[in-house]
Amino acid sequence: MKRITIAIIAMLPCFATAQSNWEKPAKQQEEEKPKKALFMKNEANTDPKYLANAVPMVDGKVVFTLDKDVPGKNAQQIYDIVYQVLERMTTGENQFKESQISLVNKAEHVIAARYREWLVFKNSFLSLDRTVFDYTIIANCSDGHLNLTLSRIFYSYEVDREGGGLETKAEEWITDEYALNKSKTKLSKYSGKFRRKTIDRKDEIFEIINNALDK
Repeated sequence: MKRITIAIIAMLPCFATAQSNWEKPAKQQEEEKPKKALFMKNEANTDPKYLANAVPMVDGKVVFTLDKDVPGKNAQQIYDIVYQVLERMTTGENQFKESQISLVNKAEHVIAARYREWLVFKNSFLSLDRTVFDYTIIANCSDGHLNLTLSRIFYSYEVDREGGGLETKAEEWITDEYALNKSKTKLSKYSGKFRRKTIDRKDEIFEIINNALDK
């Protein structure tokens, strides 16, 4: 399974189509161009949910994993359910037109999807603070089980702002090293809000998938 996942990640940047079992879904989604985000400082947060070890590292990379037993469902049934969820996500709120299911392997019951969306920190009448949020989801479906990862996270924050914005990957921004204070008792002033909202978004996605599989 690990070799399959590594192969998928390697193929995604170039959207390879030569593999015998891999194919692109025909449906591509579109969305209006989003507006420019505003800047807002992060407020301190001491909720343990966001503190030490809340952002897991695998081989030096940030990887969130949903490893779920799904009794009573075979690999094809799990694949179909997860595919529908991931496809619906491509047209959800705050999604860019680039969000899509990029590659599928029907024989191995594997789905690879790439998302580009707005991750909103605050939205009020007076201000809007958000970042462009890129990530990859890979789902490996087998009889009675789903292994799904959310990784390859990248942020583009206010890149059009005078003086320059921020473009960075999760490994250099939301890990314990960068997003927590030295004592790991609270989130840092700036990168902390990225960590908090990323965890919230991951939890939301995993909950949607869990609920779909539990029906």
